[in-house]
Amino acid sequence: MYLRSDRLAALALAASLALFCAPPTAQAQTGIAVPPNSDTVVDAREALKRRDRARLAQAKAATAAHPLAQWVEYWELNNRLGEANQPELDAFYARWPATYVEDRLRNDWLLELGKRRDWTNFRTEFPRFRMNDDREVTCYALLTRHLDGQDVARDAREAWFAQRESDDGCALLATTLREAGKWPDADVWRKARLATENNRRAVARQAAQLIGDEASAAVNELFENPQRYLARKASTRGKQAQELTALALIRLAANDPPAAAEALTKNWQQGLAPSARSWVWASIGKQAAIKLDTEASSHFQRAALAAKDDVVELPDETLAWTARAALRANNGAGRWQQVVQSINAMSASEQRDPTWLYWKARALQSLAGDSQDGAAMQEEARALLRQAASPLHFYGKLALESLGEPIALPARPQPLTSLERGSAATNPGFQRALLLIALGLRNEGVREWNYTLRGMDDRQLLAAAQLACDREVWDRCINTSERTKDEVDIAQRFPMPFRDDVLASARATGIDPAYVYGLIRQESRFILDARSGVGASGLMQVMPATARWTARKLGIAYSNDRITDRDTNLKIGTGYLKLVLDSFDGSQALAAAAYNAGPNRPRRWREGPVVDAAAWAENIPFNETRDYVKKVLSNATDYAAVIANSSGGNAQAPSLRARLGQRIGPSDTPLEATDKELP
Repeated sequence: MYLRSDRLAALALAASLALFCAPPTAQAQTGIAVPPNSDTVVDAREALKRRDRARLAQAKAATAAHPLAQWVEYWELNNRLGEANQPELDAFYARWPATYVEDRLRNDWLLELGKRRDWTNFRTEFPRFRMNDDREVTCYALLTRHLDGQDVARDAREAWFAQRESDDGCALLATTLREAGKWPDADVWRKARLATENNRRAVARQAAQLIGDEASAAVNELFENPQRYLARKASTRGKQAQELTALALIRLAANDPPAAAEALTKNWQQGLAPSARSWVWASIGKQAAIKLDTEASSHFQRAALAAKDDVVELPDETLAWTARAALRANNGAGRWQQVVQSINAMSASEQRDPTWLYWKARALQSLAGDSQDGAAMQEEARALLRQAASPLHFYGKLALESLGEPIALPARPQPLTSLERGSAATNPGFQRALLLIALGLRNEGVREWNYTLRGMDDRQLLAAAQLACDREVWDRCINTSERTKDEVDIAQRFPMPFRDDVLASARATGIDPAYVYGLIRQESRFILDARSGVGASGLMQVMPATARWTARKLGIAYSNDRITDRDTNLKIGTGYLKLVLDSFDGSQALAAAAYNAGPNRPRRWREGPVVDAAAWAENIPFNETRDYVKKVLSNATDYAAVIANSSGGNAQAPSLRARLGQRIGPSDTPLEATDKELP
């Protein structure tokens, strides 16, 4: 709720809510009064899903005076965009200027104009596209610049390589530049390699089509069965044959790195060009690293040797896995020179990531003892740690601890003024966003909210975040506050909704409350009715089957309709988390991984060498789980400080390293029968 002493902000907020007059019983969780006829807005969104033109037209007419009329009109016009004309779009823009739906519809229309090859209207529309966040639109725009005689080869290459799915715009751009002689074979094959490595058949075929029909057909065949292709059709006679053979080996490595390594060594190593041979070894190394194979680091070393004098520009993702594998190499002692080399080969932006600043520093510290330049290396390591150091993220905290400095949380900014709070409360974009969320149209509400944040400074962001906090729209509260650069409000970034209930559930179960809060913040952002794509529900995102099993195990009364009930979800979630923690001997890193990916996976991931706990976390094969574990532990460290401060402590967070642990490896005890049951 807003602060009652802040009278001007309160009056402004009351005035803004008058726009949405409704009976008190219609109040939504966000505090926004839901206006009459709002069910028609929700119905219109359902009609869009069904492409029901008649229902959309009726909804448009019925909601002309509704605060969300622009959204209904957007859905109605978007549904028939393939038949629309420029004057219709211009009329829509004129009715709803400078709004999210205006810019979103312009995005949709630019895609339509590109498909129509209507470059005249495209050239007029594109400079007005404010978000400019659609890669296919970017490719169409680059194409129009090329048609106007500009040299776009460099920008086009960057956009094409960033393309993750096959689409008309980027394909047309590549084909046109290829026909103009501005797209070399080397770029085509690089794109095909990247797509093959990431199991994107359509993108790989689209790239190979620039070479010709034969190459495209071969890519399709080697995707179907790489071993059969290698046995029956692969060859090293000629550039195209070599590239296709390399693609088949890359494809084989995705499923069976040892088989790919054996095939390359026995049959193809001598016939492939050094650059292709190096890339294949690196691809084998990447897939082996993802599988936590101890041979991965050696495969990457073979890739470096195979390149000979060629400069092989490996993607950042492959280089990241090179560094990760090197952290586990030598039975957990690390191959530190390889860590440094792989990080040095990354793009400049990737090298600045705190992850690689931290690990390069650790590598230099490890190498310094045996080097004549040890003092200089130690100083460089300290400089890198200073660059990474921050109390606001996982590696920043570890860097601070490595420097022997406390994790001191930022001082709270000056209180928001009445004017700042009132400006946020009366912002039409925020009002629409809150109303959309109140109506259950969270996806649309989040997009409206985020669009409204564009261009805001720290103070405006803090005011917007506080508006969301006051309305208990916790995901917008947290995510908005996290956008500030210089003014950091820890209370906004790490709120404690349902404090008494969460603390009681955690303590009753015997779990650190800060850890529970850190996990909930990452799981659901405190959205009570949050539901994931796979069915996890509620504050602690519990799967239905897990909820039933845990309830039976702990003797908790439960039925499926109670999964999003706050108290039930907390009891089951904390109860399950305690069982997971016990199964992993109290390791918060392993338990967080198990909570996200299921307990069997981290049991496999801990096998092999005993490694530094941070190196273990960095080597988690799933991108989502790796990010999750680091954020949960970092969150928990911050929440521990917040809880201590609220009890009269100081602003210093406890050690992240103590929470993370020192080393992780195989369990010393056999798996108990009860652990095997854990879902």
